[in-house]
Amino acid sequence: MTEPGSEADTRSLLAKLGPGLVTGAADDDPSGIGTYSQVGAQFGHALTWTMLFSYPLMAAIQAICARIGATTGRGIADNVRRHYPRWLLPGVIGLLVVANVINLGADLGAMAAALHLLLPGPVLLYTLAFALVSVAAEVFVPYARYAGLLKWTTLSLFAYIAVLIVTPLDWGDALYHIVVPTLRFDHAFISGLVALLGTTISPYLFFWQAGQEVEEQRRRGSRPLHDAPRRAGPELRRIRTDTLVGMGFSNFTALAIIIATAATLNAHGITEITSADQAAMALRPFAGEFAFALFALGIIGTGLLAVPVLAGSAAYALSEALRWKEGLDRSPQDARAFYLAIALATFAGLGINLLGINPMRALYWTAVINGLLAPPLMVVTMLIARNPRAMGHLVIPLPLAALGWLATAAMTAVAVLFLFA
Repeated sequence: MTEPGSEADTRSLLAKLGPGLVTGAADDDPSGIGTYSQVGAQFGHALTWTMLFSYPLMAAIQAICARIGATTGRGIADNVRRHYPRWLLPGVIGLLVVANVINLGADLGAMAAALHLLLPGPVLLYTLAFALVSVAAEVFVPYARYAGLLKWTTLSLFAYIAVLIVTPLDWGDALYHIVVPTLRFDHAFISGLVALLGTTISPYLFFWQAGQEVEEQRRRGSRPLHDAPRRAGPELRRIRTDTLVGMGFSNFTALAIIIATAATLNAHGITEITSADQAAMALRPFAGEFAFALFALGIIGTGLLAVPVLAGSAAYALSEALRWKEGLDRSPQDARAFYLAIALATFAGLGINLLGINPMRALYWTAVINGLLAPPLMVVTMLIARNPRAMGHLVIPLPLAALGWLATAAMTAVAVLFLFA
């Protein structure tokens, strides 16, 4: 029998989980799944240490983004527009939109390819169907219900934890590489490292989590924290818990995918993943039918979570920059430009699939692009978070700022290595 106190503690924890949990789960989108699979196949366990290394850095930068939204009542792009030179904003928005559209296209293509594995049929039709479902959910489902749906969709990540459980592997070797870093300076290895960090610390997540904190304030009828200092302590503790749990869930799932593919594909000499079909099909003879089906279903489930986040983060940024009414809590009639931006971003991603680009390779190189775009966006985020004009007396504390700058420095160093290795 469950103790009443433990039930209350569980309910209390679940109540604290929201934007951080959804953001962390959305980080393991089909782009991430493809990248983790390719890295596991190509390098075995050699890069598993990056998931432990990146966790505090990822949690720090996402907590900073959440604090910006909750403290100022505005998203990142809106804060850039208000407090920094005009020339900076177009570059920030341009980087985000380009990366998101490419990511959207790759994710939609991978979802369709995964469904084709389970239900043979026209892949392009499946791609169109996923795009339409994602846009319709964001536009027509009321925000309170939609936020709940996103939270439940995070359960799809358990498919990859299940794949790890049913996959035979050498736990001693896996655990060794998690805690003992391996580093080589050849171009392939550095590309894999950039891709991993690029898909783990992704620019679109910065804008999404800040925007979702603003949405939650509107839903509750609350004021920004710099105007309601008595609420700051409990709210900042909630953000910390939400972000730590969400990013921990994200990185543990990523670790499960890398280890499972290393133990199956890499161990049997399969080091190149060229399609979504191959990634799942290659698991079948080594991990069984159940793991194969879970892998394919996980791509679809995480895509249904991530595609709206990608389109939504682009729409938040554009709306804040151009002073449009924005927010999933608003009706389509009240925020037409915002919802149009969601639709255009999604269908621009759909258009990429008409170019005949292989989805799995697009997923991998999208992660590399995100790795190169993240550093300048992280610098802007850190400047906002330490700016008293934006944050008032709630500028982020020095320990959190140090972690945020460390994350920025790490992403910058990896990007430079990639460009010059």
